[in-house]
Amino acid sequence: MTVALTGKADPAGETAAAPLDAEELKRVRAARIESVGRWVIPIVIVVVSVWLWDRICTWNEIPHYILPKPALVFQTLLADWPILSVALLNTLKITFGALFVATAGGLGLAVLFTQSKWIEISFFPFAVILQVTPIIAIAPLILIYVDSLSASLLICAWIVAFFPILSNTVLGLNSADHNLRNLFQLYGASRWQTLRYLRLPAAMPYFLAGLKIAGGLSLIGAIVAEFVAGSAGSGSGLANQILESSYRLNMPRMFAALLMISVTGILIFLTMNLLAHLILRKWHESALKREV
Repeated sequence: MTVALTGKADPAGETAAAPLDAEELKRVRAARIESVGRWVIPIVIVVVSVWLWDRICTWNEIPHYILPKPALVFQTLLADWPILSVALLNTLKITFGALFVATAGGLGLAVLFTQSKWIEISFFPFAVILQVTPIIAIAPLILIYVDSLSASLLICAWIVAFFPILSNTVLGLNSADHNLRNLFQLYGASRWQTLRYLRLPAAMPYFLAGLKIAGGLSLIGAIVAEFVAGSAGSGSGLANQILESSYRLNMPRMFAALLMISVTGILIFLTMNLLAHLILRKWHESALKREV
């Protein structure tokens, strides 16, 4: 027969669970409310915002070619889906292509920079110049100098998405514990072993944080590049649909294209969040779940 935590014997021969005190119950209740509110509150705010949007259009009798009602935007989205879906696919090709090139190039250059301080000193300023120069200013030059339209759009989106991955990964690789570095040197570890077993794992949270930023920036870069290309009469992405709709005062289609861009950006961000959680959940403090 065992004794329960409350100090009384359990006649069934099992240990009775200790009752939660008032403070623990409060923490459990707060955690449950937070987990529910994390999803409910944003949904409620979105629903209320859409309702206010519809009411403003109705109360002020705003014509649809100035501000369409939400219902008309969704109807246009469904009616023009064959056109908008093709434009979305073209935009996604540029977005994910730029994200892939930015990830591979940023990670590779970050590793190279951390292996040689002279290489970092020599080439990092060029990365900073690409970051601080507005893409809308250099996109026309890229479209002129690069023969392929797809390649020029890809370069524009890559320039926007490249720097966060590079800078975050360099910071992470340089943030490995110096005591562990000394330990690796003491045991005669090679540069490759130190990189593989110490510096890359230490840089993983920083790299994933940069990847979250780069995911949205690659979409922004693709849209901006399509705007520049569309203004010259070429391009077939969502930005081109927005431009064409503005010329024709087809506001419902313009808002439908904007809605697709927003939803795409949200899905990209959520995907990157999920990827970071799956990679870090078992070993990094930022993703570990604590007992209440």
